[in-house]
Amino acid sequence: MKKCENLDETTVMGSCQVLLNMMKEKDVKLEDDPNQTYLGMAENLEPKDVSKVLAMALKVRESGDIKDVDLKNAASRIIRAIEMS
Repeated sequence: MKKCENLDETTVMGSCQVLLNMMKEKDVKLEDDPNQTYLGMAENLEPKDVSKVLAMALKVRESGDIKDVDLKNAASRIIRAIEMS
């Protein structure tokens, strides 16, 4: 989410817009804790939210509209963390 604050980069802004639209569509609320690990995030998910977060992460990872490699890698890491939890 920190990257979304940098509005100068068009690829980042496009990725952020897609991500924010997905979050709105799935009604996903985000509490940003920069010190939390991906596994910690996965373990703290409410059971009802697991499928929403997983679906959104898969869409981010596979989206042709999102070009930000770091965002795609983060989506892959959260998918793996959900699988491990």
